[in-house]
Amino acid sequence: MRLRFAFLKKFFINLTLVLVSVVMLFPLFWMFLLSLKEFPEQYSNFFSLLFSPFTFKNYIEAFQSDNFYVYIFNSFIVAFFVTLGNVIFCFLVAYSLARKKYVINKFIFITVLAVMIIPQHVIMIPLYRLIVNFHWINTYYALVLPWVVTPFGIFMVRQYIQQIPKEIEESAKVDGCSDWKIIIKIVIPLSKPVFIVLGIYVFLSNWNSFLFPFIFTNEDTMRTLPVALAFYLGKQSIDWGHLMAGASFSALPVLLLFLLFQKYIIKGLVSGALKE
Repeated sequence: MRLRFAFLKKFFINLTLVLVSVVMLFPLFWMFLLSLKEFPEQYSNFFSLLFSPFTFKNYIEAFQSDNFYVYIFNSFIVAFFVTLGNVIFCFLVAYSLARKKYVINKFIFITVLAVMIIPQHVIMIPLYRLIVNFHWINTYYALVLPWVVTPFGIFMVRQYIQQIPKEIEESAKVDGCSDWKIIIKIVIPLSKPVFIVLGIYVFLSNWNSFLFPFIFTNEDTMRTLPVALAFYLGKQSIDWGHLMAGASFSALPVLLLFLLFQKYIIKGLVSGALKE
């Protein structure tokens, strides 16, 4: 009886997970399906759409038209440099907070936690005025510099570093290693998992970012891919095939990175909650 109950419990849990997965993945499936059909709006029902001929014509035309390669390049440049800045600067701040016994460290850490509570939309107007005063509208400076260090990145890396045994660093100090040598030779290699998690999180967040790139750019050559898709909708009068092909260009890097590094993402996010 007990074994039967355990089997039924496991069965219903798995069934629930499968149903939730189907609900979550169906919009992606629908997007890719529409992108592979020529004039998908002509089909009257789902099955006629599903079994109609597939084509990559929408992808080719979307990429060749409307400077899509420029939008993809801009998105990649912004996401890459913001990710690089976060990995470097968040690590330096986090290591100082985790290992150095400065009097002000606790106050700085509380400030970092407080900043995490503030929604980004609250700083939208003051940040826009700042960008205008610096004459950074339609430049990579506006799209990169405000985000090169994030409070969430500092928090996550600090939590991870605190789990590294201090005895390793103390032994290296006894052997005559300087602080920078300890960081380069010991702490950084041991922190690779959290760097991967932080890098993926920041890269995907900036790759998909819409609001601030939309506000800080008004020239076609500086638009990122999400902003371009919003304008592409109006230009094509809801040409669903080409629009879904453009959206697929934006979604593919996200899916590939998650599939390749999902183990590190889960491990890194969970490890940050294990120790204060």
